[in-house]
Amino acid sequence: MSVTSSPSMKAAKRHTALVRITHWITVIAFLTLLVTGVEIVISHPRFYWGETGNSGTTPLFKIPIPSSRDTVPTGYNYVWPDQNGWSRYLHFEAAWVLVITGLIYVIAGLITRHFARNLVPAPADRTSHAFREVFERYLRRAPPDPAESRAYNVVQRTAYLSVIFVFFPLVIWTGLALSPAFDSAVPAAVDLLGGRQSARTLHFFVSGFLLLFLVIHVVMIIHAGFWGRMRDMITGRIKSPSERT
Repeated sequence: MSVTSSPSMKAAKRHTALVRITHWITVIAFLTLLVTGVEIVISHPRFYWGETGNSGTTPLFKIPIPSSRDTVPTGYNYVWPDQNGWSRYLHFEAAWVLVITGLIYVIAGLITRHFARNLVPAPADRTSHAFREVFERYLRRAPPDPAESRAYNVVQRTAYLSVIFVFFPLVIWTGLALSPAFDSAVPAAVDLLGGRQSARTLHFFVSGFLLLFLVIHVVMIIHAGFWGRMRDMITGRIKSPSERT
């Protein structure tokens, strides 16, 4: 992968230490949440809408898998080993790691103007043509634009801003709404979601969207050069053309 600078240029700075550290902590916390979240879903693979829902209530929808509890009607004669205890505990701990890391990242990003400089699309890029051009390049499987080794394109910027300021706050909000303590302290925040069972259903779908984003993100990294992008996120610097192999 090449860049537009001269071969004699030394390694250029791409990611700050704060961005790299919070990125990898977020990766670990999010993967932990996914694994434990799957275990929690297995314990009751039925979803409802409203304030209440249980094994005797008609679900909004259900995932066609066996449960880890024999009291949950699934239509299967098989019951998975119950991992609900440790998974709920670890899910809660990982969620707080994600919240604290996210707050540090957002506060620092606002102070240093990281979002304004690196993520907010330039006025000229806020057009349908700019988005279409990027998507057409993806569909053609064209090599990444050399400029993207130094800066995100408009699609990447929009996706990252949406995840940071819309979907991560929403997954945190819907997750907190499942806590009886949070429901008791801030009942209006739960009511806005339609009740605790509605919050659980929304939490499931938002988590699914974030998982889809993660998959696409990894695919794009592979397309752009997996080891080079990994190196950039670990070291924070982009090697010059003379240093790349």
